[in-house]
Amino acid sequence: MLAGGIQTAVSLIYPPRCLACGDWVESDFGLCGPCWRDTPFVGGLCCDGCGLPMMGEDDGFAMACDDCLAHPRPWVQGRAALLYEGTARRLILGLKHGDRTDIVAPAAGWLAKATAVLAVDEPIIAPVPLHWSRYLRRRYNQSALLAQALAARLGRRCCPDLLLRSRRTPSLEGKSRAQRQAILDGSIRVNPKHGPLIQNRSVVIVDDVMTSGATLAACTMACLAAGADVVRVAVLARVTRT
Repeated sequence: MLAGGIQTAVSLIYPPRCLACGDWVESDFGLCGPCWRDTPFVGGLCCDGCGLPMMGEDDGFAMACDDCLAHPRPWVQGRAALLYEGTARRLILGLKHGDRTDIVAPAAGWLAKATAVLAVDEPIIAPVPLHWSRYLRRRYNQSALLAQALAARLGRRCCPDLLLRSRRTPSLEGKSRAQRQAILDGSIRVNPKHGPLIQNRSVVIVDDVMTSGATLAACTMACLAAGADVVRVAVLARVTRT
């Protein structure tokens, strides 16, 4: 009773606001009606490899988009909650560069709905790693926050430092697929102290955005080289054109 009363008082003093536009909403961590309609959630038939929406009805059969057919993924399955455009892009940029960690909780809920199919075999959930120099500057790894919140939602184990970046790599923005792969080659490895954890286990790698998939591929190859049985990927948003 006391906790409920305190929560009511706090809500009266600080009414909940829309994550995107700041307008009043009914509950914390929500979107107002217009922002919800403008947020490109992924639903229905999607590529089984990267989560990109596809035309047609979902008949239960795995489908692959043109990009995944042209560039087969080292992981076996992937899902995305959003398309990286409009309101979704603004929210993710706020999380990534604007200290908007309040976005993590609702984003994890969206991600859990989209990726529950990936967690059927008790996987270890792990984020795409940041190099320590970027971590010091940003003070947090947004992918790690998402991975931890997603694991809590799905009731699975999270290992935030399963993967390490052995060297700092330049920004991949504007680079071709081949350039991204060359830049990332050998830059990501499994943390030696966690190697036994993923032996013959499945792993779900979490990231905020997937563009070409080069970073996720590097993480996947590192896990497979360390003895993981199978790797899947879960991203908050998928870029539609690479």
